[in-house]
Amino acid sequence: QWERLWFLILTSSFFLTLVWFYFWWEVHNDYNEINWFLYNRMGYWSDWSIPILVTTAAGFTYITVLLILALCHIAVGQQMNLHWLHKIGLVTTLITTVVTMSSIAQLWDDEWDMVFISLQATAPFLHIGALAAVTALSWLVAGQFARTEKATSQMLMFTAYLAVVVALYLVPLTISSPCIMEKKALGPKPVIIGHRGAPMLAPENTLMSFQKAVEQKIYGVQADVVLSYDGVPFLMHDKTLRRTTNVEEVFPDRAYEHSSMFNWTDLEKLNAGEWFLRNDPFWTVGSLSRSDYLEAANQSVCKLEDMLEVIKDNTSLILNFQNLPSAHPYYSSYINITLETILASGIRQQAVMWLPDMERQLVRQIAPGFQQTSGLKLDAERMREKGIIKLNLRYTKVTNEDVRDYTMANLSVNLYTVNEPWLYSILWCAGVQSVTSDSSHILRKVPFPIWLMPPEEYHLIWITSDLISFIIIVGVFIFQKWRLGSIRTYNPEQIMLSAAVRRSSRDVKIMKEKLIFSEINNGVETTDELSFCSENGY
Repeated sequence: QWERLWFLILTSSFFLTLVWFYFWWEVHNDYNEINWFLYNRMGYWSDWSIPILVTTAAGFTYITVLLILALCHIAVGQQMNLHWLHKIGLVTTLITTVVTMSSIAQLWDDEWDMVFISLQATAPFLHIGALAAVTALSWLVAGQFARTEKATSQMLMFTAYLAVVVALYLVPLTISSPCIMEKKALGPKPVIIGHRGAPMLAPENTLMSFQKAVEQKIYGVQADVVLSYDGVPFLMHDKTLRRTTNVEEVFPDRAYEHSSMFNWTDLEKLNAGEWFLRNDPFWTVGSLSRSDYLEAANQSVCKLEDMLEVIKDNTSLILNFQNLPSAHPYYSSYINITLETILASGIRQQAVMWLPDMERQLVRQIAPGFQQTSGLKLDAERMREKGIIKLNLRYTKVTNEDVRDYTMANLSVNLYTVNEPWLYSILWCAGVQSVTSDSSHILRKVPFPIWLMPPEEYHLIWITSDLISFIIIVGVFIFQKWRLGSIRTYNPEQIMLSAAVRRSSRDVKIMKEKLIFSEINNGVETTDELSFCSENGY
């Protein structure tokens, strides 16, 4: 009973660590967001993504090896005999996985939506992998089935295995992916908007970052605008300057002040590039050329005016605004000041996607050409009432059906932050018009969705895989029944006796006596069963 309990714990641990490993591998798209989230919680920057991934991979590998060894023991009719050190390691891994998964669910439950989105890209292939694994397990299941003498145990074992197999055969009925479609139905490639410039190639929201984005010839850029204490619009994402400048060195007493409470003359004294080289948030610093490395090290806080000068000719712009503290001298007029700066730059009004909801009517009067964009998910009718033609949402907030409905209503959807080619491919198949990305230099080189499969081809692969699996399983059960069905079940004394040397020794006599009494206790008292004893002098 204890062995069965430990095997159950081992199996549960395997599936839990598998799910956690899959989750953490797939959220690679959001590693920088996760690190930023933890930075806001703990107050200092540290790259937690890689240590967590390595630890998860190690735990999953350990549990997998234990499970394989346990299955090997079962295959030859032995007990697991799990060592106490492995029991401690197993329980520790299980508890750690459960606690970590619960913590992520509580702190950032939105990220679990990533798993369901990723299944749109991986489910067809995971299904085939799971089918191959369950088909391979048929050898062990059929062996145990053939060895088991009780009909009840055989039925329970066979029914459980059959239920799993049938469920796997029917899983494709629940699989839905936008990339299961005809090639001719594929829409145009989503245009790419650089998130705070090109933050993998240069420090975010710096002049160098936007220059790199323009060099990539992408559709547009996104920037975060703040107004300084003396009325100068500049670019900064965080509320404080701690993460992306050396404010703690230059103004240590003001490090936790809101960035808008600094005069521009103070902001000009800060370095906005050294943090990028030191923290290496996207592990790309090593790929920089010597000249780019030196240029990044000397970046400063960027004015909105300077950024507009770089992008105004060929690049669109999404502007995001930070709310100012109520004590700010331009608290009630910062929208007007920012508008004046944009219009004075000479950028085409049609190239500007205006995101803030504040003073939207005023903005429409002063700059009627701006593309009014909402950061809230609204229905099509409400968007028309407010004059909004575009949505800017996190990719987890919309479904494929939402994208289709907005497209039919002639409304555009931009999703952020999309960094991985597989996610970009799924959104491409779904018909998304544009994405905001940290990795614009990678996504612009994606010529076609990673995979695209017509429904008829997918159905053919599904049915063929099921048929092959079914034939193999039936063949294995027949062979194992033929191979093992006629073999008696031997107890330990019989196995040891058959291996013993035929000589008159005390140990052999003891084993013979144990064998006789064990068979008598089991009700085996026929002359044929005990005839071999008389032949040996009993």
